[in-house]
Amino acid sequence: MAKLKLSGVPDDKPVKLAVELPTALHRDIMAYAELLGRENAQAVDPAKLVAPMLARFMSTDRAFVRARRQSPPRK
Repeated sequence: MAKLKLSGVPDDKPVKLAVELPTALHRDIMAYAELLGRENAQAVDPAKLVAPMLARFMSTDRAFVRARRQSPPRK
């Protein structure tokens, strides 16, 4: 099986955010949760994947990382 980019879902204090996803993206997140659950031998809540996926995306976006380093921190 291919190595997934997410290895687990961190248990962190959440901030509630409501979003609407396209149906195809929702299906993909459900499928990813299924694969990750099989790989780790435990069920994974698909909703808990969204935050680590976004974090991974932003941390690997070079333009975002560069812009973040150049701008002053927000309070």
